[in-house]
Amino acid sequence: MMAFAPLLPMPSKNTLTARFQEMFGRSPRLYRAPGRVNLIGEHTDYNDGFVMPAAVGLYCRVAAAARDDRKLVLHSGNLGQQFTVDLDASGIARRGDWSDYVVGTALALEQAGYRLRGADMLIEGEIPFGSGLSSSAAIEVATGFALLDLAGQKPDLTNLAVACRRGENEFVGARVGIMDQFISAHGKADHALMLDCRSLEFEVLPLPSDVTLAVCNTGVKHSIAGGEYNQRRAQCEEGVHLLSAALPGIRALRDVTPEQLERHKPLLPDLIYRRCRHIVTEDDRVQRAAAALKRGGLAEFGELMAASHRSLRDDYEVSCRELDVMVAIAGQQRGVIGARMTGGGFGGCTVNLVQRANAEEFSRNVAREYEQATGIHPEIYLLTAADGVHQIGDA
Repeated sequence: MMAFAPLLPMPSKNTLTARFQEMFGRSPRLYRAPGRVNLIGEHTDYNDGFVMPAAVGLYCRVAAAARDDRKLVLHSGNLGQQFTVDLDASGIARRGDWSDYVVGTALALEQAGYRLRGADMLIEGEIPFGSGLSSSAAIEVATGFALLDLAGQKPDLTNLAVACRRGENEFVGARVGIMDQFISAHGKADHALMLDCRSLEFEVLPLPSDVTLAVCNTGVKHSIAGGEYNQRRAQCEEGVHLLSAALPGIRALRDVTPEQLERHKPLLPDLIYRRCRHIVTEDDRVQRAAAALKRGGLAEFGELMAASHRSLRDDYEVSCRELDVMVAIAGQQRGVIGARMTGGGFGGCTVNLVQRANAEEFSRNVAREYEQATGIHPEIYLLTAADGVHQIGDA
């Protein structure tokens, strides 16, 4: 499902305001929500587990103004497309395009008890679609925050994230976990979050000031609304069902320890066992990585990132040749602390912790060597952790 493509340079506040005024004839309020990169903890969120994302300085921006009716007039600046939906209409159908993320969020907020106003909205994003940096969550959180604000509601960030996830699960049809929406809402500059996806409790973890988040886009697109993502989730659920014969108290793979999984391996077909092994060991890696980060153990953190990638490649089977090549090349560069794929998989991006002094050299070398190996020229972003969703001003 396409969110926003092609990629546009992010407009300034004045430019976005001018575009909105030309389109709708009045002045908007402006909002933005960031994408995210996940340092470690992949596919654990929908298993009630632990994740460690950071919001990054690539954004979806929204210019919006309230209407007197209940219509949402949505315009994608990236695609030049406009769509109108009436929130009072019955049987609102999914369209299979970018607008579903906005409409699904609005409907989920209404189901959660919020009474929304209609709105004119101009939506523009700089997060590459299919990159694994969660353009969809940024769209949902930015537009959901805007709709609540225009309705005179003080947005509760956790409730907003939950509603955005529900919209993507039930309306868009992607059975994602809570991580992407949560970090887009709660992100903090220069910090990662370790999030417990069951309780929604989180710990803020400062990132070293001399480390850069280097995100390398393989140029291979993925769409997690498709079958592979939902299939992995179903396989995890099958594992819980089979393991519950021996472990009757478990609700999700989060409740299974590595030792328990090995003990009860005979209950599982090999494929289901390997899917479960990734989740169970990944939860353990996230907790160990948080402890390493707090004590400054960056070498251990990097080793855990490498182990995470191997597990995603071999047990969960959501990597691809281009991701593996990118990770291998990155691991050979000077100043690299750790490298792994990030996001749902089947393409998208890798995340690399790189010493800031080596970041530019890293970017040049990886781009050159990856293009030589694959024929694809990659986009590489040198990023820092950013704040979550917020209003950026009125016109």
